[in-house]
Amino acid sequence: MSTLISYSTLSPMQAFILAGGFATRLWPLTEKRAKPLLPLAGKPLISHIVESIPDGIEITVSTNLAFKQDFENWKKTMSGKHINILIEDSGNEDEKLGALGAVSKWVTESSISDDVLLLAGDNYMGFSVESFVSSFDGSPLVASYDIREVELAKMFGTVVVDKEDQSFVKKVVAFEEKPNDPKSTLVSTGCTIIPGDKLSELVSYAKDHPDNIGGIFEHFLSSGIDVKCMSFSDLWFDIGSFDAYLDATRVLVGDTVSSENGNEFSGSVVVGAGSSVKNSKLKDVVIFEGCEVTDCVLENCILDNACNLKGIDLKGKMLREGTKLVR
Repeated sequence: MSTLISYSTLSPMQAFILAGGFATRLWPLTEKRAKPLLPLAGKPLISHIVESIPDGIEITVSTNLAFKQDFENWKKTMSGKHINILIEDSGNEDEKLGALGAVSKWVTESSISDDVLLLAGDNYMGFSVESFVSSFDGSPLVASYDIREVELAKMFGTVVVDKEDQSFVKKVVAFEEKPNDPKSTLVSTGCTIIPGDKLSELVSYAKDHPDNIGGIFEHFLSSGIDVKCMSFSDLWFDIGSFDAYLDATRVLVGDTVSSENGNEFSGSVVVGAGSSVKNSKLKDVVIFEGCEVTDCVLENCILDNACNLKGIDLKGKMLREGTKLVR
């Protein structure tokens, strides 16, 4: 096993979190909010990410013009962290720079030369980011999660490592993007490190591939640059869909049991601040803030802020903010 190196003994590092997507697959929940600001187990998803970053690493969160004020408000809740909010001048998906394009612009305009901890703002990482950072040895590094099932691996970008490499941090031999026949069940987690001396390669590559964030690592390999991989078995979720969001909630929250106010809860039930639930039967339900639910039967549902439901039976639904259903 390789010896872990404290990141503080290497060159300086900055973190860059990509949080500018419009997440149409999670509408209407993301109709008026960025996906990283969705509440997950009691706090915004991006708060989980930021809290996992080792102290002393400056953090830049890249988002778009539509969510500027939301992120500025969120930043005020994150004491003890040095956070910059970088606004991309785009108001819709068609105007976006692309993920790698946003990184490239930041690197160029801010004259970044430090190593960069690059993070996707819509992934929950239960593994130790500090251990990941400490394992960095100067080569581009990716964090992978062993999803264990080949069928599941087909839905993600996979990392193929050198089977002869017995070290804890292994050499990468190939990447596959949603392969039909995966050679590996290690999937990329949206957590990577790009060395400062390779940022010029990133900027050059991004000119023609602004949307392909994973492609930069394939480019490194094709250019003869070693890429390393550290794999984890700890919890990881790509919060990209309704099902993934509920799955993450189930695992992180666990079973919820309540008989107060005439309710019957089962599975994982989350009730946001200022919300009330009375005489209702809920199973695997997430209720945001300021909602009223009375005499309802809900299963696998998510209710955005200020929803009002009475006498309703629903299954597998996402309700937009302010929805009123009364029978």
